[in-house]
Amino acid sequence: MGKFIEDFKAFALKGNVVDMAVGVIIGGAFGKIITSLVNDIIMPVISLCTGSANFSDLKTVLKPEEVDAATGEVLREAVTFNYGMFIQNIVDFFIIALCIFIALRYTMKFMKKEEKVEEEAPAAPEPTKEEVLLTEIRDLIAKQNQQK
Repeated sequence: MGKFIEDFKAFALKGNVVDMAVGVIIGGAFGKIITSLVNDIIMPVISLCTGSANFSDLKTVLKPEEVDAATGEVLREAVTFNYGMFIQNIVDFFIIALCIFIALRYTMKFMKKEEKVEEEAPAAPEPTKEEVLLTEIRDLIAKQNQQK
């Protein structure tokens, strides 16, 4: 049992697992932001053009509901083809994909700029022949002093 716990601790505390967990949490929060963007900003504009407040309400009734004439009780629910929900999910997907693409694109541009700054930093110049020779002499003197 002790080996199992040690293995689990090693797995759970690996950097990749922790990074993945942080990514999932941030992704969930990002998903809520995008859902709000779609539902509260984009869809009202689209509804002005289409006349429908939400695509998810669009459906075709294949078989109407059966209602008891005497009591008004619904005996069987209507059978519907809910194509609007499918369209809504496609719209949501493309907007989420676009937002992620834009965020990643700017992140990658920022990272490339940082890499260029690091690359532009001047590298240490190669030592001259004289410096190499002096270094070798220094090392030989130090070695002789150690042997005494």
